[in-house]
Amino acid sequence: MELKIEKQVRGTRIIVGEQVKQRRSLLNSLIKIVENYGFQEIILPSIESSQVYIDMAGQEIRDQMYVFQDKNNRELCLRPEATATVQLIAGKHFKRQRDLKLWYFERCWRYERPKAGRYREFFQFGLEVINPTTENWQENLITVAEEMVSLKTRNYQVARSVKRGLDYYTAEGFEISVDSLGAQKQVVGGGEYKQGIGFAIGFDRLMLC
Repeated sequence: MELKIEKQVRGTRIIVGEQVKQRRSLLNSLIKIVENYGFQEIILPSIESSQVYIDMAGQEIRDQMYVFQDKNNRELCLRPEATATVQLIAGKHFKRQRDLKLWYFERCWRYERPKAGRYREFFQFGLEVINPTTENWQENLITVAEEMVSLKTRNYQVARSVKRGLDYYTAEGFEISVDSLGAQKQVVGGGEYKQGIGFAIGFDRLMLC
């Protein structure tokens, strides 16, 4: 169940009981799928320089960031998504590795109007393939994404050749949506960027399927 307390920040949730068990079960199933495909976990920072997203992600994400100054007047932000950081890591540490397969499960924060399936504090489960060596990786990732979504529904739609809204994408990407979710129906979104290709699942939306 979800609990509320006085002065709780809008778009955040307190979850306890059976719903926690269901979320943990789904997470464990997702991890099992991706690790069977050879992906390894990467853990990312929750607080980052806001310049990371100003430089890479584009106006849409900049307008939704939680930005603040620390005690040394550095402009920081709560992570609004994860792929931008993975790209910086890839460019600095994994230049020579090919087909490096990473997964993450992270909290993210965006200042936008909360609705069913859309929260200001939310969870992303993502996959990234760094320096892919074949042209088939998008279809391979779609296959993995379909297997993951199928844990909750077999009633979904895959859209290819979709223009993604973040500036770092270098080609049209793909999305998976579930019509029964209504206006917030997109569950998966991903595509290619300079250092690789990947996608993220909106874990909270997948839970609603």
